[in-house]
Amino acid sequence: MARGFRGNRSKLIRMAYGAVDRAMANAYIGRKQKKQQYRALWTVRINAACRALDFKYSWLIDGMRKAGIELDRKQLAEMAVNDSAAFAKVVEAARKAR
Repeated sequence: MARGFRGNRSKLIRMAYGAVDRAMANAYIGRKQKKQQYRALWTVRINAACRALDFKYSWLIDGMRKAGIELDRKQLAEMAVNDSAAFAKVVEAARKAR
């Protein structure tokens, strides 16, 4: 599993074991961080699109909950970037429900 590591980390068995153990632990942590980073990215994108429509992110989420609109943040962010007309309709529905 230490193939591709540089220097002694791939040559010496004790260093290789330590390097592989650390790499596996960091890979596990990285998979969790990846999900956190994507959610943060979606939130930033949604908030930026909301601000362009004179609305706030927290108001949008609250209004969507009250209006019964069940879109997750990934879908909302995709809508905000690629389909601004549909996103504006969701914002208007949230505005009315607030």
